[in-house]
Amino acid sequence: MSHNEQHKEILLELRNVTKHFPGITACDAISLEIEQGEIYAILGENGAGKSTLASMIFGLYQPDEGQIFMRGKKVHIDSPNKAVALDIGMVHQHFKLISNYTVAQNIILGDEPKKRALGVFPYVDIKSAEDRIEQLSKDYGLEVDPRATISKIGVSTQQRVEILKMLYRDAELLIFDEPTAMLTPQEIESLLTVIDNLRSQGKTVIFITHKLDEVMQVCDRCAILAGGKLVDVSHIKDTSPAKMAAKMVGRDIEFSAKRPSKQIEETVLSVQNLRVEDSTGFPRVDDVSFEVRAGEIFAVAGVSGSGQVELADTIAGLVRPKRGKVMLKEQDLAKLNVRKHTESGIAYIPEDRQSVGLILDFALDQNLALRSYYQTPYCKTSLLNQKAFSDHADKLIADFDIRCARGAKTPVRGMSGGNQQKAIVGREIEQDADLLIFVQPTRGLDIGAIMSIRKRILDERDKGKAILLISLELDEVMDLADTIGVMYAGKMLEVAPATDLSMTKVGEYMMGVTAND
Repeated sequence: MSHNEQHKEILLELRNVTKHFPGITACDAISLEIEQGEIYAILGENGAGKSTLASMIFGLYQPDEGQIFMRGKKVHIDSPNKAVALDIGMVHQHFKLISNYTVAQNIILGDEPKKRALGVFPYVDIKSAEDRIEQLSKDYGLEVDPRATISKIGVSTQQRVEILKMLYRDAELLIFDEPTAMLTPQEIESLLTVIDNLRSQGKTVIFITHKLDEVMQVCDRCAILAGGKLVDVSHIKDTSPAKMAAKMVGRDIEFSAKRPSKQIEETVLSVQNLRVEDSTGFPRVDDVSFEVRAGEIFAVAGVSGSGQVELADTIAGLVRPKRGKVMLKEQDLAKLNVRKHTESGIAYIPEDRQSVGLILDFALDQNLALRSYYQTPYCKTSLLNQKAFSDHADKLIADFDIRCARGAKTPVRGMSGGNQQKAIVGREIEQDADLLIFVQPTRGLDIGAIMSIRKRILDERDKGKAILLISLELDEVMDLADTIGVMYAGKMLEVAPATDLSMTKVGEYMMGVTAND
């Protein structure tokens, strides 16, 4: 990189920045210097403090101790508006857009260019805003139509709108929080190109992620957080993915988890001509058929919104199909309720761990018994046996390395995403079900939790369980699957053994490109 000359100016400096939450220090005396014009990665496992740190720079939280300096001047960033006034912008993991507004209306919201009709009556000059947005999108290689409605554009385009929103406000420091979590491999490539363009136009980027390959590809330097502490800052040219991973989790990590599958036996799940419609009658799952056998991981790949979540919800019993069959061994489950699906032998790890997988205001021991609380030993003569709840929780906490401040009685809301996920995985695996459905099992988790959950999935396969894995992370699909099915717009475009499909090929199917295009 030839921009070392400009590297003299420190744009943002953090000195001993500390943030406490009840029972935990999320950021512990962190000091960083971010130089003008660099792409600076903040890497770390979930719960390492990355998002908390970003939230303090963007004014969503204030540090309990320590100072923040912009261009050498001490600043108090007590709100996002203050951050924007200091030329700081942030693209959140979950976009903050109004779906029935156009791209341009979202971008100018709160910063509308005003004109006066007849010199008196103020009105919003949307035309000049659209022209400026069009110009910005050309300058930075962000393909966006300012007149399109948000609800009609895909995830990656919505993300570009968020980036344009920052550029429209002249942001100099742009924070990206896990920006590639929802994107396909092709979309990730183009986002990384955009981030590279931002640097070549003199912008400074903070890139928060747990994906090592992306850091290697675009970043200049990388800070690694672990357990709220800063453990390392290095230049990317002087490090490697293995070194970074070891620092993130404090140990060396075995990267490839895959082991060859055992002889595949009987069919456990058979889905036949399944059609699932949304409330408007639009087909979300359109005539899909496939089967999953004992000792097999069948992974469904697809861009977000291709119907894969509706497929999983239907097999788990949360959604009733319009037509078709869901056969578990010999039994058709399509018309049965959720509890009957569970009792027939299905375990389900849902995509949304917080609103579907857990009851956040319940303690951990209650959450871990949600599948079985009405059976013995938890329930005798219609009284709940509290000791059974806590004994069971203690066992799962140990088996699945669930980290929680107050053991079995920890309120689940206060646990990190990775530990919430381990709790759900532990509860579901313990059902000893014939079929395990994992939807986005490692989304938003750090590399340590990812490896631990992937290893559990392989262990279950090796015990002869049938596994349906639905993941937007293509590397996860390629790493774990024995068989891959690719969904696009509700249809299953391709089903083939994993060994017959390359990452590029799967990526093409995910975009709807079929062999005969």
